[in-house]
Amino acid sequence: MEVPVTTGPNTDRAALRHVLGHLLTPLLMCVGMGLAYLGAFHAPEPHDLRVDVVGSGPTAQVLAQTLHDKGAGALDVRTVADRDTAITALREQDSYGAYVPGAKPELLVASASSDTSAMAVEKVFTKVAAAQDAPLKVTDVAPVASGDPTGQGVFFLLVALSIGAYASVAVVGGAGAVLPLRIRALLAAGMSLVVSLIGTLFAGPLFHLVDQGLGGVWALSWLYAAGILLVGVGLHTFLRRWTTLGVMVLFVMLNFTSSGGIYRPELQPGFFGALHAFWNGAGFVEGVRAHVYFDGHALGGHVLVLALWLLAGIALVAAAGLTEARRKTANLRPDPAATPTATEKAAEKAAEEEIEEAVAV
Repeated sequence: MEVPVTTGPNTDRAALRHVLGHLLTPLLMCVGMGLAYLGAFHAPEPHDLRVDVVGSGPTAQVLAQTLHDKGAGALDVRTVADRDTAITALREQDSYGAYVPGAKPELLVASASSDTSAMAVEKVFTKVAAAQDAPLKVTDVAPVASGDPTGQGVFFLLVALSIGAYASVAVVGGAGAVLPLRIRALLAAGMSLVVSLIGTLFAGPLFHLVDQGLGGVWALSWLYAAGILLVGVGLHTFLRRWTTLGVMVLFVMLNFTSSGGIYRPELQPGFFGALHAFWNGAGFVEGVRAHVYFDGHALGGHVLVLALWLLAGIALVAAAGLTEARRKTANLRPDPAATPTATEKAAEKAAEEEIEEAVAV
């Protein structure tokens, strides 16, 4: 015999309040994603984009100064003595284009540094060559792998790693909330290994996004995923059901937009360019580029960024452990009305609600 479900005005109002409370999260996600993505990507324009003019004579000096003045802050134009110096600057990511003037002008770019930056530079110097009635030869001194013709495959690898990591946070932190923190931390470490191995499989054998240095790509992937998972698990103790929104802000809204995977900071508003200097997504993207395409130049700085995020995650887990220990001590004398069954049901309901929030991601 079925027991009828009790309904009434009070029950309906309580259910409506419950639904409205949960609708707040997707609304905040909508606003946050719109502000982040449109703010970062809707109107890319160069500012202080470093380019070189090859030559030391008056012609090169005048051309460099003219481009600098006409750019009104868009370009940072300097002259270099010769072609080899220009190539070195490109391979050290100290410049994003070098123009060699003459009867047959040539533009040197490094598309592995950023395909969109190379395109922006090419657009500028195509006009310069056209004004001289000369076709422009474009030479790529650091091309991307054959499996990543747009140079944006590393960014989409970042997206896959991020989703695997922060979605795991919802499961480990939510469904695993009843487990001791040390077990949750071990689960986070294990998932970071699994996620990084999946990402390495994507980057190498499956899609050939990189054609060398796959072991280094795995190490960077593990550092990146482990940082996200430990930060998320640590935050869960403090944010509870808002953890999913919190990690989305940190590792999607601010992370993807400042990573440099689509547009480098020289083509973005200053806020996202500033984040690029120390955010973990930028550390991963630029680290992979440095390792695979630029002979490890400046790789140490990017590894340091990822390591600091990992240390931040470890510190958060430690702080969460202390907080949970204090809460446990404070609850040594539980409310008699809160029976073990009721407590377990409340914990199960909270975990289910958190996983429902994660589905919105």
